[in-house]
Amino acid sequence: MVRTQTLKFNLAQRKEFDLALPRYNLKLGQTTKVMGILNLTPDSFSEDGIYKDPQRAKDSALKMIDQGADIIDVGGESTRPGAARVSSREEKARVLPIIRKLNKETKTPISIDTTKAEVAQAALAEGASIVNDISALKFDPRMAETVARFKAGCVLMHIQGSPQTMQEHPFYHSLIEEIIASLTESINKASLAGIDTKSLIIDPGIGFGKTTEHNLQIINRLKEFTKLDLPVLIGVSRKSFIGNTLGIPVQQRLLGTAVSLAASIFNGAHIIRVHDVKEMSQVAKMVDAILNS
Repeated sequence: MVRTQTLKFNLAQRKEFDLALPRYNLKLGQTTKVMGILNLTPDSFSEDGIYKDPQRAKDSALKMIDQGADIIDVGGESTRPGAARVSSREEKARVLPIIRKLNKETKTPISIDTTKAEVAQAALAEGASIVNDISALKFDPRMAETVARFKAGCVLMHIQGSPQTMQEHPFYHSLIEEIIASLTESINKASLAGIDTKSLIIDPGIGFGKTTEHNLQIINRLKEFTKLDLPVLIGVSRKSFIGNTLGIPVQQRLLGTAVSLAASIFNGAHIIRVHDVKEMSQVAKMVDAILNS
């Protein structure tokens, strides 16, 4: 008779962190945290024009909080492949009114999705607590010092190239190892600038200079990023690798997003960045319940 070994997965395998933020302390690891996406750009996935109306944007953010968002991530510049850049002035005009409103009306941490130190500084001054930098402090030489001065949290995301070039034949000799090496450089840069390690989050950058196969491998091998000893954020929501895998348009990627996020949480993700907060909060709670059983 052949005996089979039962493998038990539980939340004890996902290391716990206390994320130090201005005015907040988020405990990560016991349950999955949900970051709700608030894109204030003309080409956002929602395509409802909320970028023109701070009141509607605020209402959308408050709705996400009611649906389970633990963090609201506000962005004023598109980072889609080939997206045109906008000025710091335009980006601030888009994001600052909603950050100001949210800071007055909610106790939920606000993240500013930007690569520009000038925008980050203005957003942090208005009450944002996290800088979500897709360049991992590499595009703007002033970003690390800005984050350190405000003692803000910081998401260090890996990108190959820039949003304008990143999908032009992305190539890696050793995918996970190269991403980890790049993130290690950014972690060291943050430390040298005086950013507290307890304020850092890493993001492998799904869709940012990666092919569909690269993205699938990252999710499958996400546990390997634990060697960096930092909490992991993952953003797969409605992304093209789901459409490419399933052969479906962006409006039909809810289930593909749910499965990708479930796999990411099983493999150690601490924070999931999503558009569909209600549905993905349920996914996170269900996976957490299974892992904790």
